[in-house]
Amino acid sequence: MRPQEGGFTLVEMMVSVTILSLVMLATVTGLRTLASTQSSLNRVTDRNDEIRSVSSFLRDALESAVVGSSSGGLTMGGGSAEMTVFEASPTQLMWKTTMMFGESTGGSFVARVAQESDDIVLRWQKMDARGQMGDWNNAAARTLVEGAQEFSVAYRRQPNGLWLSEWDGRGAPGWVRLRIRSAERYWPDIVMEVAR
Repeated sequence: MRPQEGGFTLVEMMVSVTILSLVMLATVTGLRTLASTQSSLNRVTDRNDEIRSVSSFLRDALESAVVGSSSGGLTMGGGSAEMTVFEASPTQLMWKTTMMFGESTGGSFVARVAQESDDIVLRWQKMDARGQMGDWNNAAARTLVEGAQEFSVAYRRQPNGLWLSEWDGRGAPGWVRLRIRSAERYWPDIVMEVAR
């Protein structure tokens, strides 16, 4: 009788290869799930950063709005030819504000936030010596939200009053609400108190 030689049988090899394949499959599936989760988390974080950034910028810009003296509200200035900042429009918000660009550039501008095609765009311009503004299409611009599907503005005079989509132009509202929808989701409403 010959002594049996050491080694693995074909069945043992097949069992170990099968177990190794299952372990590798579980590892690859786990890595794919982790990458997908990381990608989803990055999208949510980017969206939250965008919401926070736009909301903070608009609040700061509206807080520095120029308050008119004769009409009791925000105005474009110009003495007797004052023009109310808030036009009767549910699709744009316009006000006079002080804006800084960098450390040494800035001044008093008329700012407008409105939806242009699929973007929500901030435009700003200075009034000329007669208190007139140029064409908004030629004004300096910065895109605030890309791929916006909805943008609406509502106004409220009193804290518990109704939200109005059309502003009557009498003075300035007490509060402004911006409603934005992008990437098939609504942002939390941006509600800002207007300087008085």
